[in-house]
Amino acid sequence: MFNAARRITGPMRRVRFVLGVLLWLGFATSAIAKEDQDAAIGPVALETGAGPLRLQVIEHASFVATWNGHTLYVDPVGDPARYAGLPAPDVILITHAHQDHFAPDTLAALETRHAVVVMPEAVNEKMKENIGAQHIVLKNGAQTTVHDIPVQAVPAYNLPASPDAHHPKGWGNGYVLTLADKRVYISGDTEGVPAMRNLDNIDLAFVCMNLPYTMDTEQAADAVLDFKPTIVYPYHYRGQDIDDFERRVTRADPDIEVRRRDWYPGTES
Repeated sequence: MFNAARRITGPMRRVRFVLGVLLWLGFATSAIAKEDQDAAIGPVALETGAGPLRLQVIEHASFVATWNGHTLYVDPVGDPARYAGLPAPDVILITHAHQDHFAPDTLAALETRHAVVVMPEAVNEKMKENIGAQHIVLKNGAQTTVHDIPVQAVPAYNLPASPDAHHPKGWGNGYVLTLADKRVYISGDTEGVPAMRNLDNIDLAFVCMNLPYTMDTEQAADAVLDFKPTIVYPYHYRGQDIDDFERRVTRADPDIEVRRRDWYPGTES
């Protein structure tokens, strides 16, 4: 019996060893594939306690980001071919219903079956039911959690607030995302409203500017200097003097890093 047991135990150990190696290789291959997929979408925009946030600029106000195994699309509009080769979204954030931020035809052409779509009510009224696996409607100030990412809707509107403004109060959202130990602000279309100026502990901000719809560079810089993000990306800036924005911010507060990306490929910004 003792010898028989040894004869059985030896092969079983080898089988277990081989299975263990195959399992490890599976995990390693999966991890490498995930890293390759994340790296494919663009450079690191922010380091967090749960890994890097990587950013792929699309155009104007549209971008794709990956973080901790999740892919986020922000205001995806334009030619669906611009998203070819990028991971399908887990989360889609839509700030408001203007066509340069919300394009149902673009969304319908993308792979969105597994995505949670976060949006204000004005977008929900126009959203097709076959886009996304789940729809979450957030009012200004409301919060939700999507794939362990806390999302807060921040008021985004024109000043002075009026019902006939390009962006009436309560109609659109900005968003603050908490990514492990970091906070990311996406302005959407807004002026320097109190909710923006009073933000705390923002590590990375995407701040809009373009007249006559949102802010000029002076107002945008003034708002940024109030809430003091560590890093700010000017975006949605067609026709604006981004040199002026950067000068105003960095001269007043050299600790704020202004990062510039090409949001208008093939054109002069």
